[in-house]
Amino acid sequence: MKIINGLVAFVEVILAILGVTPIDYNIDYGGGTYVAPEITTPMYIAEDGESDFVIVTPDDADECIVTAAEEMQTYLEKICGAKLDIIAENEYTGGKAVVIGDTDIVNIETDDIKEDGFRLYSDGEIFAVEGPGSRGTLYGVYTFLEEYLGVRWFTPKLEVVPENEDVVIDAAIDRKVEPSFAVRRNSQSGADDAYRAKTKINVSFYNEAVDYGGAMTWVMWDVTLDRLVPDSLFGSHPEYFAMNPDGTRTTDHVCLSNPEVLTVAVENARNAILSCKYNAKYIHIGQKDNSNYCYCETCSALYDEYGSVSAPTIIFTNAFADALDDEFPYMTFTFYAYGETDRPPQKGDLRCNSNVVPVLCQLHRACRSHPITECGAIDEQNPTFNSLFVEQDTMVAKDHAQWVKIADRTFIYDYTINFINTAMFFSNFETMQSTMKYMHDIGITGYVYNCGDGHYAAFNALRNYLLCKLQWDVNADVEYHMMDFMKAYYGEEAAPYMKQIIDVQTAHTKATAHAFDFSWHYQAGFYSTQGVATLDALWEKALNADVTEAQKFNIEVDNLSWEYFKANQFIGDYFFLNPFRLQANEELYDALKSHGITKVSSFSTLPQNKEDFDFMKRPYNWK
Repeated sequence: MKIINGLVAFVEVILAILGVTPIDYNIDYGGGTYVAPEITTPMYIAEDGESDFVIVTPDDADECIVTAAEEMQTYLEKICGAKLDIIAENEYTGGKAVVIGDTDIVNIETDDIKEDGFRLYSDGEIFAVEGPGSRGTLYGVYTFLEEYLGVRWFTPKLEVVPENEDVVIDAAIDRKVEPSFAVRRNSQSGADDAYRAKTKINVSFYNEAVDYGGAMTWVMWDVTLDRLVPDSLFGSHPEYFAMNPDGTRTTDHVCLSNPEVLTVAVENARNAILSCKYNAKYIHIGQKDNSNYCYCETCSALYDEYGSVSAPTIIFTNAFADALDDEFPYMTFTFYAYGETDRPPQKGDLRCNSNVVPVLCQLHRACRSHPITECGAIDEQNPTFNSLFVEQDTMVAKDHAQWVKIADRTFIYDYTINFINTAMFFSNFETMQSTMKYMHDIGITGYVYNCGDGHYAAFNALRNYLLCKLQWDVNADVEYHMMDFMKAYYGEEAAPYMKQIIDVQTAHTKATAHAFDFSWHYQAGFYSTQGVATLDALWEKALNADVTEAQKFNIEVDNLSWEYFKANQFIGDYFFLNPFRLQANEELYDALKSHGITKVSSFSTLPQNKEDFDFMKRPYNWK
C-alpha cells in the first residue's frame, strides 16, 4: 500500500511539474490578524512639536531603566522634535509624565506578569511602562515605540522612524503583554546588545548586556565535552572515551556511563564556573558533531533499558547537576538532544532534574515545507522513492511532545536554512508560525535559533525579522510583518512582487518536494515551464521597480537565489546545451562575489581565482 501511495504521489508531482495540475499560489503564512492600536480619546504626548511631559524613573533606577528612559527620550525627539526631560521620582511634583519602571506615581499590578513581560497604562495625564523586571520594562518601551508610534528595527542596519509633530495615543490604555517563549535567541549578523533588545532577544551566550537588562549567558555552550573531558586524556585513560562496535576506543565521543568521566567533567566545570568573567547562570553538555556514540556494555544496556541512545546523556547531566548544585544553586544545566541522542526515552521512568534542560536539535530531520504535525521525518541523506513523495510519520513532532513530559523546561535549537545550498530559496516561510505555535502549545519554553549569524542564506534578513516576531508572539500576523518589512527593505513598488515570488516558490516546493536543512539542489521544488516564466517575470518587475539604490541591492542579492537554482537545474540561460552557458555561469559567479556572497554552502567558500575555475560545473560544486 505504501508503494502505491508513493506512485500516486509521484504522478501528482509529475502532473504539477508539467503544468497539468494547477498549483495554488495562495499561501497562508499563519498567525492572528494584526490590529493597530485604536485611539478613542486622544492623549497628546506631543503636539505641534512641543511637549509638556517629563520622563520619570524610579529613584534607584538601574542601568536598564536608564536605558529605557533614554531610548524613550531619543525616539520621541526623533519623531516629533521635542526632547523630554528625564527626572527621578523624588523630583516629580505632579503633572503629565511618561513613567518608566516601578514608582509610586501610578499603581500598576505586575505580579501576575511573566518575566520579560510588561504592562502599558495611560489615564489621560500619565503614560506608564512597567514590567516585573527592568528588562521587561525596556521591552515595553520598545513595544510602545514600535506598535503605537511606528518605529521599526527591520535589520541591525535598517531603522525606520516616522516623523510627526503630534505624538498621540489613547488616554485609556491598560494592556498586559507577555512573551510566548521565556528564552529567545536570534543573533543576526551585525546585531549588538541594543538591536537584540529592540527585537526582544534575551540570549547572548557570552555577553551580559547589563545596560539592556542582562542576557542569558552560558559558562560553556555548544560542543563542550571536548573541554570537560579533554582528548588529551585519551592516552592515559582510553576508557573515558567511546567504544566502537569492534571494541576499540575513539575520541569521537565520551563514555558517559563511566563514573570517573563524571568526576573529571565536574571538576573542569567547577573551574570554568569559578573563572567565568561574566554572570553566567547556564552550563552546557554538548557532544561532538558526529554519531559515533559509545558501544560499551554499560552504555548499551542503558540504551536497551530506556529505548534510546539519549538515556546516558540524561543520567550523566542529572548527576553532573547534582554534583554542582550545592556550590552553584543558581546554575541551570542544559544538554543537546542531537544526532544519536535526539530521541527521548521510549520506556522507563527516566526524567530530567528540575535544573536540567534538554536543548532539542531534531528539527533538521523534519520537512520544513509542510506542517510538522502532518509531514514528518524523512531520511534526507538516504531518501527512498517513497520518502521523496509521501508524507511520513510525524516522528519529530511526537518526540518533542514526549520530551516536554520528562523535563520541566525544554529549549528548541532551530535551523531554518539549507546548509548544503544556503544560496538557494529555503521554503519554510509558510510553516514557521505553525511550527513555533506547536512548540509553544506543547510546552516548549525556549527557542534558540542558530542561523541568524554566520550563515549567508537567501531571504535571511526577512526570515530573521519574522522569527524574532514569532519568538515573542507565536500568534503574530506573519503576512502583515512580512509586507511591513518588504516595503522598507525592497521598496514600496517592489514589495508586492517580492511577496509573490515567495508565494510562488513556497507553493511549488510544497507541491513537488520536501525542504530539509540538508537538501540537495533539486529539493527546492520543481517548476513547469509556466512556473519558471512566472518567476522570471516577477523578478524582472522587482529588479526594475522604482526603489532606492540600497533597496535595489537587496533585491539583487535575493534574486541570486533564483539564478543559483536555475543554474543548478540547467534552466533558461543555464540550459546545458546553450553555447553561452559557461558565460552565464561566470556572470552568476561575478554577481555573487560583487554582492558580498562568498559562500553558496555553509561548508565551503567560493573559489577566489576565477581564471583557473571550471564553469562547466554547476554552482553547487563551486567549492
